[in-house]
Amino acid sequence: MTEKTLNVLFLCTGNSARSILAESILNGEGNGRFRAFSAGSHPKDAPNPLALETLKAMGYRSEGFRSKSWDEFTEAGAPEIDFIITVCDSAAGEACPIMRGPGRRAHWGVEDPSHVEGTHEEKLRAFAQTATYLKSRIMAFINLYKDGGGPEDPGGKLKEIGAMEGATEKARKAD
Repeated sequence: MTEKTLNVLFLCTGNSARSILAESILNGEGNGRFRAFSAGSHPKDAPNPLALETLKAMGYRSEGFRSKSWDEFTEAGAPEIDFIITVCDSAAGEACPIMRGPGRRAHWGVEDPSHVEGTHEEKLRAFAQTATYLKSRIMAFINLYKDGGGPEDPGGKLKEIGAMEGATEKARKAD
């Protein structure tokens, strides 16, 4: 019997940095068991170039991304979403549109590296740190499903993952 590929939608407000990082990392690490997407409530014009530079430096896909609205995942033909994971506190506080699929929700808030000021190297370090925090969460998530099953309490496990190192205060207190 073939295992079902789990569809994961990472949400952020602008869909330009954190959600793009998470999408690429999960697609790279998920070994075909997961299919990741990203979107935003108020998408920017394009992905942040530093996010793409960070992905490339980490060995993940860094091309072909675009900032898109979460409304695309409510349209006919959109994939059924098994997990909806917000990676910014603003998106976590917004009412998500209704999407096809079970859409278990979790909040894995990490600080926005786009807000860091300084030299190119300092900004790139902030993006690398954010990507590292997201990768840690993603690897913990993948491990929940490594044997083809899943945890008895997925909501509790997803909350624990969201509270890992680098979590925003809102993510540490998420219900």
